[in-house]
Parts: sequence; structure tokens; C-alpha cells
Amino acid sequence: MTKAIMVGSVQIGGGAPVSIQSMLNTKTTDVEGSLAQIHQLAAAGCQIARLAIPDMDAAKAFREICAASPLPLVADIHFDYRLAIAAAEAGASKIRINPGNIGGVERVRAVVDACKEKHIPIRIGVNGGSLDKKLLEKYGHPTAEALVESAFSHIELLESCDFYDICVSMKSSSVPLMMQAYRLFSNRSDYPLHVGVTETGTEYMGTIKSAMGIGGLLCMGIGDTIRVSLTADPVREVIAAKAILKAAGLRREGVNLISCPTCGRTRIDLIGLANHVEQALANCDKPITVAVMGCVVNGPGEAREADVGIAGGEDCGVLFARGKQIKKLPYDELLDALVAYVDTL
Repeated sequence: MTKAIMVGSVQIGGGAPVSIQSMLNTKTTDVEGSLAQIHQLAAAGCQIARLAIPDMDAAKAFREICAASPLPLVADIHFDYRLAIAAAEAGASKIRINPGNIGGVERVRAVVDACKEKHIPIRIGVNGGSLDKKLLEKYGHPTAEALVESAFSHIELLESCDFYDICVSMKSSSVPLMMQAYRLFSNRSDYPLHVGVTETGTEYMGTIKSAMGIGGLLCMGIGDTIRVSLTADPVREVIAAKAILKAAGLRREGVNLISCPTCGRTRIDLIGLANHVEQALANCDKPITVAVMGCVVNGPGEAREADVGIAGGEDCGVLFARGKQIKKLPYDELLDALVAYVDTL
């Protein structure tokens, strides 16, 4: 089990449920716009939000945002240690830095002192695209070993300042590389891990890469908090993260929809029906499994573990629960019957 840190009221590590993070794409100086997006993220299920702090104007606005935010906020800092100190004083619940790019030991110590005073954890953010030149010379190119060595060098720097309230990430745009790095690190340390694949691309490919990398690690028991990085609305990141946690068996909230692929036996618009069911139950928070099957012969049997389901036949279908038929219905009544049955659960 990893160590526990507290990001505001959210525990990361120490056996706590895996938490969902996202990062705002608003300008931090836009206080109203940033708060509006934070509320959207919170409504979607996000638990921790991160904001870029590129300058002192952003740090000043960050104070206002922290004061009104419903979520604990992470300040994302690069290069200027003074911004990290300002963010800590402004109300940050966590600081994300790369200790190697904010100056010497004294500057790191100044950040650590500010975080100690406020009981703020620090996330060490290692990225395959910005490794130290010495590591690139040593390994030739970004490798899992290089990412892990970079992480431990930063950890040692913080520990030399008597600071241990640490979370670590080792992100890469390569799924196999980031998975190997997290596995290597988890074998050597019990610091909690922020897991993610970086620069994944658009929502479609980014979700696939994130499901592979994040989901694969979660199924191995590696990962304490996650961020799905997409070139898309940050709310879509949260939706994808929830789906990954559900697929990994780590969350039960909401409907788990299962449906069979189409085949030559299908006599209904299965694709359309499955999409309509997904839309109709999108806001249902009941931890149930719902099946949409294309064949009345095999469907109820194959989906016998589902709490409820429908299966289509020739111009008709059946409503079933736990593999047992409840009633036979015309095709155009299947959706309403399914939703009505879900309401009774």
C-alpha cells in the first residue's frame, strides 16, 4: 500500500479510492470562466482540478479562484519558484513542480518551506519529453529507467529538505513506456502515484491510449489518482476517467452497459437501440448492469448476470432480468419497458 497524502479533503494513496483529476483550459486570470469550468468538472465527477500558474497575475487570480472553488486545486508551476510560493500562500491544495527546473537547492527549499507551513503536498511531475540532458546522454533517449531515475533524483532533493508529503507522476506519450516506468517505480517506492498518459491526442485516440495505460496499471493495483489527458473539453476527460475506473472494477456508480456485437442473426437496429439505452440511462447513478442484446435465443443466457436487459427478435423482443424472461414486447416498446424496470430497482 502506498503512503497517504491529503489534497484538500481528498485522500490520495493509503488505500483510498482512486480519485479523478482534470486540468482547466481557461486562462487562470479569467476568474469567472475558471470557476464556471471548475463547477462543470465537479458536476461531471472530477475531484481535484489543476490550473496553470504561468505568471504573478495568474497567481493573484488563483487566490480568488481558490476562495470560491468547490474542488481542491493544484497549482501547476514551471521554472519560477516564486510562483509556487505565491500559489501556496493563495490557497493551493497541492503544488505540481519539476524540482529540476525551478533553480538550485535553496529555491527548492523555499518552496518546501512554504508547503510545509500550509501542509501542502508536492507532486513531482516527470515527463518523457522534458528529461534532463544528463539522463538523455546516459540512456540515449527517454526510457522507463530514465523516468524512474529522474523521479528518484527529485524525491531525494525534496527529502534532503526534510519533505515527504510527495506524489509522483512519470508520464509519456508512449503507453508501453509509461506503464513500464510506473511498474518499476512502484516496486521501489511507496509514494502515491498520479497516473496518466500525456499528449494522447484527440478524444477518440486519447481515450483508447488512456484506457490502455491507466486502465492497465490500475488492474495491476498501480495508481492512486488519475488524469486522462485529451485534446478536448476537460469534462470529457472526467467522463473517460470514470469509464476507465468502472471498467477496471474500481467504481460501481452508474450503469454498466453491456451489449453484443451485431451479427447475421440480428433482426433489429441493435446499434441504434444500444445508443438510445445509453442516452436514456446516462444520468442514472444506480450501480447496475444493463444488457442490450441482439438475439432472443442467446441474449438472455449470455447476459444472465445483468440486473436487467432487453433482447431483440423479429419485430419483437423480450425484457429479462438475471437471465429470466419477464415479458415479450413489440420492438418499439423495449426501450420504455427497460427504463421503467430500471426505475424500480
